[in-house]
Amino acid sequence: MIQMNNVSKSFVTKDAHIHAVKDVNLTIESGEIFGIIGYSGAGKSTLIRLLNLLEAPSSGTVKIADYDMLNLKGRALRKARQEISMIFQHFNLLWSRTVRENIAYPLEIAGVPKKKRNERVDELISLVGLDGRGGAYPSQLSGGQKQRVGIARALANDPKVLLCDEATSALDPKTTSSILELLYEINQKLGLTIVLITHEMHVIHKICGRVAVMEDGEVVEQGGVLDVFKHPKKEITQAFVKQITETDGSLEVIEDQLHDEKGTVVKLTFVGDETEKPVVSDLIRNVNVDVNILQGNIARTKDGSYGSLFISLEGTSDAVTEALAYIEKHHVQAEVMNDG
Repeated sequence: MIQMNNVSKSFVTKDAHIHAVKDVNLTIESGEIFGIIGYSGAGKSTLIRLLNLLEAPSSGTVKIADYDMLNLKGRALRKARQEISMIFQHFNLLWSRTVRENIAYPLEIAGVPKKKRNERVDELISLVGLDGRGGAYPSQLSGGQKQRVGIARALANDPKVLLCDEATSALDPKTTSSILELLYEINQKLGLTIVLITHEMHVIHKICGRVAVMEDGEVVEQGGVLDVFKHPKKEITQAFVKQITETDGSLEVIEDQLHDEKGTVVKLTFVGDETEKPVVSDLIRNVNVDVNILQGNIARTKDGSYGSLFISLEGTSDAVTEALAYIEKHHVQAEVMNDG
């Protein structure tokens, strides 16, 4: 569906030559939800604008469906862009138009007859859960409702690809979850390919199947979300994974235990079905050690669960060694955080 080969983008300013995107190679399959994550300045917003040619690459090729984007001009480019819609962090709604009029706007531009236009608007209002709000103006809507209007408008011309540029960054956590659930439902119902960029790992793990991690304009790591959770290779990826696996204050609790000579602090990592097995209770029954649970968390990705649990083991050296072997035997990764 989407293929980027050796894509780079540079900007020349009065003071510097900025390499915003550097030699990126990405393949995104039809119908998948693909995440691109990176901190501010990583180049992810520039990258997503290269997909619909709002920015032209300095080098490389961009292909979407049957379109070689760099070879399109004029009417052909406008036609291709109708199949590549975009939603934004700050909604970009027309404040003087109602919900219905905002959603109808791209249909008006496309010359769709009024009757057919109204029918399509009704469908979209229902699809995004805004029944009864068609006559409201953006100023009368919550942030989540505004983004639902933005999504409906983006879907008006039946696009094949939906680009989401930090679409949930301006929303509270509960509203973010509802918007992500809506995007997932749309993906399932319409078979739409969604490319989602963000700086928040919880957005990625909620609905994405695969993810690319960007830093300084480069894709430094990519793969299945669960695989990235299990084996983050780069330091930046490890930092993103910690957004999910380590809750606020958890490090302080663990740091206190690391200085407690009586216990061996161990980080357990569970993946997939292992998150549902009673490994710790089995350990207590079968090995002569005392177990103190310090902190834990489970994140659910599209392809399975990933969990981390910090425990303190107290017992003889032989008992602790036996406990670690018992844990590993049950396919749970164990990392000793101190020497006990």
